[in-house]
Amino acid sequence: MKVTFPHLGNTCFAVKAVFDGLGVDYIIPPLSNRKALEIGSFYSPEEMCLPFKIMIGNYIESIKQGADTILIVGSCGPCRFGEYCELQMNLLKKLGYNLNFIVLDYPKDIGLKELMRRLLSIGSVSKKNAIEKLKVVHQGLKIINLMDNIDKKVKLLSGYEIKKGQCKNILKDCKLKAFKTTSPEEMIFTIKKHMEQLSKVPISKNKKPLKIAIIGEIYTIIEPFSNLFIEEKLMNYGVSTARYLSPSWWIKDMALSPLKLNSLSLRRNSKKYLPYYIGGHARECIGEAVLADKNGFDGAIQIFPMGCMPEIVSKSILPTISKDRNFPILTLIVDEMTGEAGYITRIEAFLDLLERRKKNVLYGS
Repeated sequence: MKVTFPHLGNTCFAVKAVFDGLGVDYIIPPLSNRKALEIGSFYSPEEMCLPFKIMIGNYIESIKQGADTILIVGSCGPCRFGEYCELQMNLLKKLGYNLNFIVLDYPKDIGLKELMRRLLSIGSVSKKNAIEKLKVVHQGLKIINLMDNIDKKVKLLSGYEIKKGQCKNILKDCKLKAFKTTSPEEMIFTIKKHMEQLSKVPISKNKKPLKIAIIGEIYTIIEPFSNLFIEEKLMNYGVSTARYLSPSWWIKDMALSPLKLNSLSLRRNSKKYLPYYIGGHARECIGEAVLADKNGFDGAIQIFPMGCMPEIVSKSILPTISKDRNFPILTLIVDEMTGEAGYITRIEAFLDLLERRKKNVLYGS
């Protein structure tokens, strides 16, 4: 068994570390890029959304390197992500690829026993004993939390750093070196070492950078290529950004959802505008927008793939939130035809708007 998986933000680091720790053979697909998108767009149904197409590209690039098993998180709906697994299996089978899919669905949908069976099917090829396997899984969870934490801290501190680009370079170096590690222990050490470097970066507390919340569909906000590296672009502009949704958030949300203790703050803040779950992360998007305003952010940017039904509902609600709370929100819709020039122009225009608003508040004009 040679396992591969699609890129989903920082999940690749945790999965790599777990497979290294278990001694499972794996293939990491090249970071999502234009080639992966072109491959996925060529073979996928035209009406499918961007994440589906990039994932197909990830799979095919890994299959060409010898992968025969695909690991993917799943959902039983109601958004079309719930159909991804079946559609992807059928599509790859029609292309002549004989693959095994291991789908990690929510426990409330498939039951904890079935989820454990699927997880154990990965570990069955490992020579580690049960205690060693549990230790490796615990290290994987630790890594996803550490990586998301350094990611979050870098994007917040970027607006306050004295030497421009220092935080971004530390994060870039951390990720490059994490990919080169060969054990969970080594990866944990690498991330912690870069966290220490980050804590020593000179910052100016007198700076008052723009603070923008990144909200929307989870894949397109955590997978940089799909959103044209918007967080990196905003760091280059000296903007501080924050993103509530992340792989570590998803794991916690999944674990707490059977007890209905998941995302309590988001649920409370979305109640007035969207009190129900309608699929995807529409309710979270609404809660994040309200929370961003309460936390003193200057604005929010919603990102989602063309045709994403839950986010279309969110998009229709966000103008009401913007009007009620006098809180600017920009919506960006992405697909394989999105042009970078127009995309950047809209972002820059939004930043100009926020800068003018901030100056008016500061100087009372």
